[in-house]
Amino acid sequence: MRRAPLAIAVVLVGASAAGVAWLSFGQGGSSGPTLRQLENGEEIYAANCAACHGVNLEGEPGWQSRLPSDRLPAPPHDASGHTWHHPDGVLFRITKEGPAAVVGGNYESDMPSFGDVLSDDEIWAVLTFIKSRWPERERQLQAEMSRKEKEADQ
Repeated sequence: MRRAPLAIAVVLVGASAAGVAWLSFGQGGSSGPTLRQLENGEEIYAANCAACHGVNLEGEPGWQSRLPSDRLPAPPHDASGHTWHHPDGVLFRITKEGPAAVVGGNYESDMPSFGDVLSDDEIWAVLTFIKSRWPERERQLQAEMSRKEKEADQ
């Protein structure tokens, strides 16, 4: 009979730790997202990103194959894509300045820069919304990359 309370305690501690870990992503990785930030991010994503990246973050069909224009279709932002493979600073810069700012050279993309359209806080809100849709594993891996990026910048 004593096993039940112990099991419940273990589950509660694990759930609390998972909740803290989940809330540890967001701008700078230092504080968790607020409900309002997630709602704002979802609204901004719907208005500015969903037409290409999909309402459900699924991306365009054939996103890994070049178009006749030699550009790539919009990738998914869900766990099936590569967005979570990049640290926060890279994702922010791609969104604000456009992919060419990160890739370099004469890279051409159909994705515009959003620096003149969205504020920094709005870009962070969109990124926070996107990350909130990833499974725990992808969020943790991406958070670790972002932590290392932040340490390298200091």
